[in-house]
Amino acid sequence: MRIALAAGGTAGHIFPALATLGALRASGGPVEVRFFGPDNRGERALVQGHDVPFETIPAAPLRGRSPVALARGLARTALGVATALRAVRRFDPNVMLSTGGYGSFPASVAARVLRLPLVVFLPDVEPGLAVRAESRLATLIAAATEGALPRLPAAKAVVSGYPVRDAFRTSREDARAALGWSDGERVLLVAAGTQGARAINRAVWEALPHLCQAARVVHVTGSAAADEATAEREALPGELRDRYEPAPFRGDLPVLMVAADLAVMRAGASTLGELPAAGLPAVLVPGTFAGGHQRENARWLAERGGAVLLEEADMDALEGHILGLLGDDRRRAGMAEAARAAGHGDGAERLATILREVAA
Repeated sequence: MRIALAAGGTAGHIFPALATLGALRASGGPVEVRFFGPDNRGERALVQGHDVPFETIPAAPLRGRSPVALARGLARTALGVATALRAVRRFDPNVMLSTGGYGSFPASVAARVLRLPLVVFLPDVEPGLAVRAESRLATLIAAATEGALPRLPAAKAVVSGYPVRDAFRTSREDARAALGWSDGERVLLVAAGTQGARAINRAVWEALPHLCQAARVVHVTGSAAADEATAEREALPGELRDRYEPAPFRGDLPVLMVAADLAVMRAGASTLGELPAAGLPAVLVPGTFAGGHQRENARWLAERGGAVLLEEADMDALEGHILGLLGDDRRRAGMAEAARAAGHGDGAERLATILREVAA
């Protein structure tokens, strides 16, 4: 079986493709794969770390552009489609999996032109611009959650669940042991995304002494905030300094999520899969960019009891939410169960089966 993967833009779109590939490889039979997408946000390094050949396909975001930027984006997208047509034709896959984001669009168009089966995966509740466009081209659309179905063409939409990485399958006990944390220690994970989130970072720093008194604070800041985070750590009283662990990036984020007691996060493409897989209660602060799809993700999980939705305009309330939840074991336990119930633990296997059936 030869499978083409199309994604790009954020890790939240790439990780589901890689997790599904892992399930395909584990199910037996030879799998030849190639990735088609842009290489301007670290995509190549991430993909090649999973033994996947990478084909660079130009792409550009189109939403919210000025007229000049929109014209440039359209020109780059057209170049991407032409590049993808040549590259995909050479590879000659049996099926293409697109996991959304603007980086997936040129290759998905090429698949349609070449009359290849195209499976589009929607990680969010609300389809973004790329998925809405690709849904017209798709053979089948696989959604992370039932909440997305009313927004998709009913005749070709199914629920697969979100394909999560194998690292989420570790136990809380093993995760804590790997990190050197005791079972009874309270741990707050703040993950503002690979690009960082200024509003979240600043709100955490303002409350940092109180947060460190209540828990160990592991803070993934994004690279732009790394120096400021180091300064904030040095400004803490000596007895609290070791309870604050900032880092621009953590490759072991799945293990951190399984081991933590509470998270503060954005509500991007991985939210509906990774928080349920980890059984991690969260305060979700949706970004207001990219069409507001993060708000729909946060709302969906909050309505099911697995998270608290906090708008960025209300960040003054973040400290109160965090301290209240850290001090309420019963409520956190209920949120953890609700988060687990909102997910599908076999999303990667389901999507792998879909791909084999569509490619047959």
